[in-house]
Amino acid sequence: MRKKRLFLVIMTALTVLFTSGCKQDVGTPEDNAVVEETSNTQEREEQDRLFGFSCPDMEDPFYEVLKDSVATSLSEQGDRILVRDAGNDVQLQISQIQEMIREEVEAVFLCPADADAVTPALEALDEAGIPVVNLNVRVSQTDLTSAFVGSDNYNAGKVCGEDLMENRPDGGNIVIIESPKISSLNERITGFEETIADAGFEIVERIDTNNDNSMIQDKIASLLEKGTAVDAIMCADDRMAVEVLQALAAAKKSDVLVYSVGGSPDIKSALADPGSPMAGAGAQSPINMGKAAVQTASAILEGGAYETETYVETFFINRNNVDMYGTDGWQ
Repeated sequence: MRKKRLFLVIMTALTVLFTSGCKQDVGTPEDNAVVEETSNTQEREEQDRLFGFSCPDMEDPFYEVLKDSVATSLSEQGDRILVRDAGNDVQLQISQIQEMIREEVEAVFLCPADADAVTPALEALDEAGIPVVNLNVRVSQTDLTSAFVGSDNYNAGKVCGEDLMENRPDGGNIVIIESPKISSLNERITGFEETIADAGFEIVERIDTNNDNSMIQDKIASLLEKGTAVDAIMCADDRMAVEVLQALAAAKKSDVLVYSVGGSPDIKSALADPGSPMAGAGAQSPINMGKAAVQTASAILEGGAYETETYVETFFINRNNVDMYGTDGWQ
């Protein structure tokens, strides 16, 4: 009897030992939840990269669309985006980029709030071994970036100048709305001015916004009140043009040709209005810019071939072709 009892005890112990030793390889997914979760986490870490996107002013619809394009392209390849808006404060932008470094982003898409003053952030990224794809406005220290993706800004100004010469073959008086400290805006005005040089045009006023468009309407109103003859106004970007259009509407002045660079929904809506003085825009494509930026960043990280400078095509939109592009979004 004692032998039988001893035999049962031994068999029970062996059964428990055998069962516990095999459980890690059998059963439902819930039985092996810890192992499965670890495997999934490792897989996510391999596929799910984090990129930083830093821009000077998300209230600018151009940057909003550019950000969305970058985010969509990243999502399509299984990556994520960390977005920071500097609010036109370069010191805040530097601080936000330091945050991106701490978050261990793989690369940064950078639209600088100040091309020169952002240098400390570029130096920190370089020290951390994080590549930078510079977008839209070129930084001063280009050696601290891996690539630049922007618009052909010179051509955007050039096509506006060409249309102006067709509409005013005898020349006339021009007002320039600009912000010379921003290189991309300066390139647009340069393209416009060089195109109309020696074509009978005189620049009667230059308005430097210094990145503050709130003074444009008063400046235009004052100019018109003085009786200055104005045939055309060239604006370095669409947001400047919106202020100009409001000033002209208030003055009931519809015989002035207005040009800008951008191609935003506001400007295309004005072009679709037969009564608007808006004459045309050198159009950018923030959507294509965002796609090109993500392709470039991915090539950098994966050791593929890429262009160190990419200029996205710009083209002319006016009343004759605006329907083709639509007025409810960017191109």
